[in-house]
Order: sequence, then structure tokens, then C-alpha cells
Amino acid sequence: MGTAVKPHLQNLLFALCLLTLAACSSTGGGGVHEVVAAGGHSLPAPDTTNAVGAYEGTSEYRLGANDQVEISVFGVEELTKTVRVNSNGQVSLPLIGSISAGGMTIPELERELTRRYSDSYLQNPQVTVFVKEFASQRITLEGAVRQPGIYPLTGRTTLLQSIAIAQGLDPLADLGGVVLFRQVDGKKMAAVYDIRELRKGKVEDPLLYGEDIVVVEQSGSKTALRRFIESVPAVGLFMAPF
Repeated sequence: MGTAVKPHLQNLLFALCLLTLAACSSTGGGGVHEVVAAGGHSLPAPDTTNAVGAYEGTSEYRLGANDQVEISVFGVEELTKTVRVNSNGQVSLPLIGSISAGGMTIPELERELTRRYSDSYLQNPQVTVFVKEFASQRITLEGAVRQPGIYPLTGRTTLLQSIAIAQGLDPLADLGGVVLFRQVDGKKMAAVYDIRELRKGKVEDPLLYGEDIVVVEQSGSKTALRRFIESVPAVGLFMAPF
């Protein structure tokens, strides 16, 4: 999986990573334990069940504040509602009132709603819950984008789509200087992407997860991040955690 690297090049990239941390403290702090050249490798998914469930449609995703869900009861159209989980983790539904949905998985909420409706109102209700917006999952876009900020994920979102959400790149953005930071297995990882390669389909457009941070460097900058970005494609390294 890796490429043999001469010791002096390893030391160079290690030093550049340390400089990157000093220049990019706004990306959440902590050391970058693994560096990936995007042309040959991609970052693994986060190790949190929340993040995995939000994109793979698994039953492990746990609802959080501001998530929007559609709740339907088969054969009872009046009970089909789209509601948003409030800051206290609750949703309000016809007949049964407020339900504490925060922290529940989708199957858990379906079972709870089935129990509530069957206790007093319906016989053998078939309740379905569908998450329309994973608003409790957020990503951060920084640097040379038109509208930097923290944005909710409202479904499957790729790196290119996230830049569109931030209203596109700043005119001074470095197309080859897009860095994706991610926490994986307790370690901060980073991958460098070239937007031109992504747009042409030469590199897979990576799926983003909650708490991902995307930093777009400015063209012609003299920062430590710039030196780091320039070194990775040139050296073409995949480095094990250090």
C-alpha cells in the first residue's frame, strides 16, 4: 500500500506537517497523523456510527437536534408528517404528542412510535421513519471559498458539492490546493485534492462526513500549508501514522 521513502524525505514531510498545524490551528487542532496524496489513495470513513449511518443508510445512525424526519403510518395518510427534531431532542406528532427522538436510531424510533400508536389508537400500525435531512451532521469550509462557514449535511454530499454549497471558489483559489481533514480512529488525517482532476473524473470525488473540514488554499500564498500541499503531489507519498 505504501511507497518506499528515503529517510530525508520522510523528515521533510514530517516537518511540513508540523508547520501546517501551526498555520491551520482553525481546523480543529491536533496533529495530522497520516497524509494521503489523493491521486492514489482516499481517506477512510470516520469511525463514528453517527457519521457512517448518515451516509450509508444503516440502522446505526442516531438522530440529533435539527434532523428532519418524515414519519408515516401505512394506510393512515393523516398521520404522515415531516417534522424536525428540536434542540431538546423531541418531535411532536398527532395523537401521541411529544416524543423524545434524540439519540434514537431509526428502528428504535419506529418501534417506539408503533408502541405509542398501538397502545390507544391503532391496531397493528406499520410505522416508517425516513430521515430527510441529517442536519445534526456538519462540515466546515475554510479558506478561498466565497462563503466560508459551517454547513449542515442534508444527505450524501461530495467534496465538489460542498464547494458549491459555499457558493464556489474564490477567484484567487488554488485549484490544486484543496485539503480535506478528517478524524479517523482517533487520529487526524488529511488528503490533498486538485479540483481540476475531480471535475474531469480522474480522481474520485470523495464523500464527506460530519465534522470533516475542507480548507482551500489561496493561489500564490506563502504559508506552511502551501508548502505542505506542494510537497505531497511532488513526493507522491503515502505515509503511515507517525
